[in-house]
Amino acid sequence: MGDKNCQQFQNSVSEYLVRHRSVLDVMSKLQEASAHVNRAIVKSVTTCGCLKIDASKQSIPHNATLPELADFMQTHLQGSLCPNCAEVLENELGNALFYLAGICALLGLDMDRIMCKENNRLEMLGMYNLM
Repeated sequence: MGDKNCQQFQNSVSEYLVRHRSVLDVMSKLQEASAHVNRAIVKSVTTCGCLKIDASKQSIPHNATLPELADFMQTHLQGSLCPNCAEVLENELGNALFYLAGICALLGLDMDRIMCKENNRLEMLGMYNLM
């Protein structure tokens, strides 16, 4: 997202986080927003049908190396989001990001710094991040 955009988003959230200013409210709203994200994915399967979930046990050969795991792991998704479901999901994810940024703002944490630290950790640990 970039340092400037992320900080600008967090500042905007902090400014407009009026009704749910209590950290307890923001925590519960983040959990609710996460449930809405999950529900939007479910609706894309059960109502729209643009996605299909075909889940089964992940089949990983015993001799597979750590770097090869990605070749054997499946998402269990078939199809792709239609424009309508993509828009709904983007809105729900935006709402979840709003409350995540709200928690960061209330606790005096820099969301961009957190994302950069996590990215650096991922790049440093690579595949070993999975353990």
